[in-house]
Amino acid sequence: MAGVRAGPVYGLAGEAANVGVRLRIDGDPSLRQSTASRRPPYVVVRATIEEVRSQRTGTVRVRTPVLVIGNAKWQTVRYGQHIEANGRLDRADSGGEVGAMLSTRSPPRAVDEPPWWLRAAERVRAGLRESVAHEPEDVRGLVPALVMGDVSGVSADLNADFRTTGLTHLSAVSGTNLTLLLAFVLPLARGIGVRARGLTVVGVLTVVVFVVLARPQPSVLRAAAMGLIALAAMTSGGGQRRAVRSLSVAVIVLLLLDTSLARSAGFALSVLATAGIVLLGPDWRDALARWLPRWLADAISCPLAAQLACTPIVAWLSGQVSLVAVAANLLAGPTVGPTTILGFVAAGAALVSTGLAQFVGWIAGWPARWIILVAREGADLPGAANAWPATVIGVAVLTLMCIALVVGLHRILARPIAMVLAVVALAVVVLRPVGSFGWPPGDWVFVVCDVGQGDGLVLRAGDGTAVVVDTGPDPAAMDRCLKELGVKYIPVVVLSHFHADHVGGLAGVLNGRKVGEIEVTPYFSPRAEYARVVELAAQHRVPVRTVAFHEQRAVGQVSWTTLWPATVPALPPPGTSSATSTDEGSPENNASIAMMVEVAGLRILLTGDLEPESQRAVLATGVDLHADVLKVPHHGSAQQDPAFIAAANARLAVISAGRDNDYGHPAPRTLDLLSHDTVRTATTNVSGALVITNTNNHLSLTTRAEEVVG
Repeated sequence: MAGVRAGPVYGLAGEAANVGVRLRIDGDPSLRQSTASRRPPYVVVRATIEEVRSQRTGTVRVRTPVLVIGNAKWQTVRYGQHIEANGRLDRADSGGEVGAMLSTRSPPRAVDEPPWWLRAAERVRAGLRESVAHEPEDVRGLVPALVMGDVSGVSADLNADFRTTGLTHLSAVSGTNLTLLLAFVLPLARGIGVRARGLTVVGVLTVVVFVVLARPQPSVLRAAAMGLIALAAMTSGGGQRRAVRSLSVAVIVLLLLDTSLARSAGFALSVLATAGIVLLGPDWRDALARWLPRWLADAISCPLAAQLACTPIVAWLSGQVSLVAVAANLLAGPTVGPTTILGFVAAGAALVSTGLAQFVGWIAGWPARWIILVAREGADLPGAANAWPATVIGVAVLTLMCIALVVGLHRILARPIAMVLAVVALAVVVLRPVGSFGWPPGDWVFVVCDVGQGDGLVLRAGDGTAVVVDTGPDPAAMDRCLKELGVKYIPVVVLSHFHADHVGGLAGVLNGRKVGEIEVTPYFSPRAEYARVVELAAQHRVPVRTVAFHEQRAVGQVSWTTLWPATVPALPPPGTSSATSTDEGSPENNASIAMMVEVAGLRILLTGDLEPESQRAVLATGVDLHADVLKVPHHGSAQQDPAFIAAANARLAVISAGRDNDYGHPAPRTLDLLSHDTVRTATTNVSGALVITNTNNHLSLTTRAEEVVG
């Protein structure tokens, strides 16, 4: 974070300054088309500003990563090219990956062409994409991702399934890709008589070619470092001890070259996976080899060691633990090598013959289909992913459990009966339907999903059918909630506003379900999140429509009236943004969709993130706000209008907030306000998912641990 904020760019972005820049293109331009408005197509591309000019600072040489949003003419820029441009800088909410956002309406002015070696690499990459252009969408995306880290074609829902099944490392450049390539090239070199240092030369050249084709970005360089460790193990003796030394040297050198890697989750995962394979893999392989063929022992021990070593960090990042990751990696593993190698062959063949490349690409597509099938089916298993608290205590407990497994697993792996019993126990946990344990209640009406710091709400419209209001920040968490509820068809998804904690999980809703339409607020900001929603909707061919004030709708057992927004402020100019999701009183919050829902005899008031300004405006319309259940605005923040809460006069108030969130939600002031109004209150950060039923007109709240009768 400190690195991207160094220099004048971050300060100029805070002032929404108009600047001239010289920048280097660091990615492929992505053309995006709005389907919810008449806005013309626009391009998004990553770049690094190398020189910035402004009235306040003059001309300053810098090195700041930015996100460029330009008109369609920016589609012609190429990776590695230097561009002159004018535009407006603004702050970017990207988790610290870029220092600013540059919005420009002018066409790019090319200063030079990419270096010859990048131009050659692009020809090869384009050849690979063309070789699988006639394959199904998921295959078209996965093969380039496996071979060269070209993830531009990987769909959001496939990415979500990969995360659930622990296969994410396959859809991005990792040491696995390079190790597989080396495992193919080095034996081939031996077969034609290359020996000793010649093998090292061939291996190093292979690494260099891989880095050039995948592009010398930080993730690729990390993969190269891990691949060099594999090269050291493959071309010399020394075994485990040499591999550990090589790994230690690689880590130290990379940290000295770039100290920011010490905070990089990707770097930590790469190191831990490699360390697991090097330190744990050989002993576990030998234990399994006592009663299994050696090739099968290798196939099990490597993904098992890597997954166990990475589990605490994965839980910290995702808030969940995958119980199918090892099995998914075991099933997918045998086809990763053929797909990767055939993909490289197809890319090379494309330089000679398009027909030959398409034939090889067609062959490469078949093992890729198997990987996709494993990810899709594995993610659909009821117990595939399980929530885990992403807190210091939670991760510490999980780390201790993993250490205990490391200590005792060798004995289990060496005994066939113990191994079979362990596999059967795991299969029972993963395959047994969640509903068989009585959760969720079969008569559920309204569910507040446990999606962390955000909103994800589900209203029952019929058997297997529901209306979804907001999707939380995490696709996996929202997908898991809908699977537990048995929801297969969603006639309408309502997105109250475009903050990430309300729309970030949309891919999880769309994953494997039929969705009729997406209903959105007319305030299309923040622009980046709005663009993601539009792009996802277009990928899944789901229409997007804007709500109208006081419109009434009915879907199955659910009917509702839109109470807000009545008026919408003008959008900020391109390149500027309004307050972020952490700011009270932001226009995005105040433009949230508010709805009065009627379902199964209940009136439920859904309020998005309305702040007091809009709460008072809703009251001023004179609408009847009396409700049985109130979804408290903005995760129970301190900014509430007492008259609005009193007008709802709800029997039950529900609050969706993340455990140990940084915002202090729900605020003690709000909880005190609700208690004074004698409203029973339930929060997801304490009780997890909240399920409301109304059997025989008896309002009840159920959590996994207890039932509270209203």
